[in-house]
Amino acid sequence: MKDAFTEFEHQGWQRVADKYDSTWASSTRQFIEPLLDAANLSAKMSILDVGCGPGYVSAAAAERGANPIGLDFSKEMIAIAKRMFPKIEFREGDAQNLPFANANFERVVASFALLHLAEPERATAEAARVLKPGGRFGFTTWAKVEENPFIRLMDDAIQAHANLDVDLPPGPPFYLFENESEFRKALERAGFDGGSMTFKVHTIKWKVPSARFIFEAETKAGVRTAGLLARQTPETLRKIESAIEKSIQQYASGDGFAIPKAAYIVAASKRS
Repeated sequence: MKDAFTEFEHQGWQRVADKYDSTWASSTRQFIEPLLDAANLSAKMSILDVGCGPGYVSAAAAERGANPIGLDFSKEMIAIAKRMFPKIEFREGDAQNLPFANANFERVVASFALLHLAEPERATAEAARVLKPGGRFGFTTWAKVEENPFIRLMDDAIQAHANLDVDLPPGPPFYLFENESEFRKALERAGFDGGSMTFKVHTIKWKVPSARFIFEAETKAGVRTAGLLARQTPETLRKIESAIEKSIQQYASGDGFAIPKAAYIVAASKRS
């Protein structure tokens, strides 16, 4: 891990790994089945789950009868995954330099992992390398702000009040590629058949118990946004928190809130 962004992300996920289940998992888990569907996963297939975190995607693949291996750069995440799913193989490793031979898997998936990498296109090429010819790669990445109410809620508060000129290691864009055409071009550069690509926007409702939950999740269990927030003054943080709590009121539902969250689900097959 020689670059500053990878080190920043690695340290961050080591720090907050034990908080993932109580914060982000209730939203990200809702995208797992659509991701596996996009990858056309079926029983007995070998599948690599890149950026596996606590192992939920690997577990869902195993429930379909597939043979998963989960990989993550965080030793803490791998330890959690092994405790939660002891019958599944999990390894520590780098998505940008996969520790597997060429043409080793029938499927590769990455659930919200690519944006945490310094070189997401390199990771995409690595996915192609370890796939068998005709094998399929599926991934999820957050939809852009105009399609994603949760991101707009956060973005509006940060843009209105935060000091954005802070010392953070530069990373990839928050939105991986600009549009469907750019996703297709990137996959073709990595060795995939552009004509086989599927692309859809999938929206879920993220149920949270309180207006304060979002701000606390971002500050205590996030990494990239948490790094930005950690570099703000207490007064600025109060303004951001207040703006988020005000915006979230439109999503009141029962005794909590149900916030729409949207992601792109993308998949393509390796050129034969």
